[in-house]
Amino acid sequence: MGFSDILDDIGGFGRFQWIHVTLLSLPGLLMASQNLLNNFTAGIPAHHCAIPNITKRAIYQNVTVEHLSTNQLLRAFIPQESSKFTKCKRYVEPQWHLTGNLTGVNITGLETESCEDGWTYEKGEFINTIVSEWDLVCKLRPLKQMSQTIYMGGVLSGAIIFGGLSDRFGRKTILIWSYFQLAVLGTFASLAPSYLAYCTFRFLSGMAVSGIILNSVSLKVEWIPTKARTLVGTLSSFFFTFGQMVLAGIAYSLKDWRKLHVAVCAPYFLFAIYSWWYSESARWLVLNGRSADALKQIHRVARMNGKPEMVDKLTLEVLESHMKRELESSKNTYTAYDLLRRPVMRRISICLLVLWFSTSFAYYGLAMDMQKFGVSIYTMQLIFGAVDIPAKLMALFLLSYLGRRITQSICLVMSAIFIFANIFISTEYQTVRTVLAVLGKGFTSSSFTCVYLFTGELYPTVIRQTGLGFTSTMSRIGSMAAPAVLILDEVWPSLPSIVYGGAALIAGVFALFLPETLNVPLPETVDDVEEKWSKTPQVQKQTEKEKENMALKDVKDGVEEYEDGKTSGLNAL
Repeated sequence: MGFSDILDDIGGFGRFQWIHVTLLSLPGLLMASQNLLNNFTAGIPAHHCAIPNITKRAIYQNVTVEHLSTNQLLRAFIPQESSKFTKCKRYVEPQWHLTGNLTGVNITGLETESCEDGWTYEKGEFINTIVSEWDLVCKLRPLKQMSQTIYMGGVLSGAIIFGGLSDRFGRKTILIWSYFQLAVLGTFASLAPSYLAYCTFRFLSGMAVSGIILNSVSLKVEWIPTKARTLVGTLSSFFFTFGQMVLAGIAYSLKDWRKLHVAVCAPYFLFAIYSWWYSESARWLVLNGRSADALKQIHRVARMNGKPEMVDKLTLEVLESHMKRELESSKNTYTAYDLLRRPVMRRISICLLVLWFSTSFAYYGLAMDMQKFGVSIYTMQLIFGAVDIPAKLMALFLLSYLGRRITQSICLVMSAIFIFANIFISTEYQTVRTVLAVLGKGFTSSSFTCVYLFTGELYPTVIRQTGLGFTSTMSRIGSMAAPAVLILDEVWPSLPSIVYGGAALIAGVFALFLPETLNVPLPETVDDVEEKWSKTPQVQKQTEKEKENMALKDVKDGVEEYEDGKTSGLNAL
């Protein structure tokens, strides 16, 4: 008997669970906006070197600029490479002879200089981004990706800090704090006067995002019965999926990075206000010596689920008897070291570290470089979000019938196949390359759905939050490393795809070493994990059986020797 039996007694997946899961999932609509925001706030508009005093310089050389098109004017000031204007150079002196027919004109050897007067940005695809705000182009272009890396560094820090804090202070408390932190600091980012201030606010916003994700998952998992976990995990991930499409719409309608920040962060004030309705995890309350508070929450759930008769039946003694082993285990203090100290926990943790890193690494490698496909970035964002719907429906089917382990492996291996396939497609077939990238992204997204659910089911209650924080740390490292790998295309254009695909393929193999958790009750203690999925008990039983057989054989041999000796003695007589 355990807490899962109590959940079944008070209505299983009833009215409370539906409301609880829905309210916890709604903020997920804007979680995608936080992680993928850099695609739009740091989008690179078409640009070229600024050309000051065009009219004066033209009059000085007796050139009439009124009769020249914009393209002709640019040819006089901006060099061209492969029929495209360069973005980081301009001619020292205007080359008015280049405004006419270029046939037979020698354009080599003309003196150029860097963009001394800044840049001119087109306001078509974007009105204003941090790139155009602080000129993060040419030599400063790495700072564009740096802002995303800093944000993911905040997410990484949040996974480490908030994972442990929620095990100590409770899931609900840390979740509410995280809502307020993201609402306040995310909105402040829109007022940032400098790049440094902007990155600081993004880092702190990233920390809050981790607190929201980790505690939302735990509050869902710890209040739903075993059989409903697959459905809840998959349906919750659809909020993130639809959030990607919502982001495309919001970004397209605003096209200004400051307004976009306010639009995706201010709603968390509302989420923080209604989050007071949430019920703290009863499992956590019991394991932290607050059984009376846990009982109140359980009675509340029973009433909402239409089981008022259980209020009198479920007493403090009944609750503690159901969770006797868990209470004994709660006397111990657990740290991240306990995730690696014992053999089964160590095997699970190492495999999950690889899964989280590779899934995030491949996902953000595909999702954070959408401007290279030659399609509107808003359209690409919409397509990247839409492909998750069939991919996750397939994951829901596979999770329920093939189990977590096989589904996780299939998603990662299929993602690797599509990423590798792009290596052999010429850049001339941009549509085919885009389709393969979209399919690869769909499978990595399904892998995220699996790994969140899988991790919550593999780790026991007493250390679940620490485990989620520990393993998702590798996810953040993967998301931080993904943009840096794109630089490798200067060495060999296919190298980034090989790295992303290779990581996904290796993780697909590691997934096969994890135990299956389909229809298995959540483990409450570390001992539960060791007993459920350790091969040692079977070995011990086999050894004991062998010893018993050997003892019986010795007795039989002794009897036979006695009979032989007796027969020999009689014969001698």
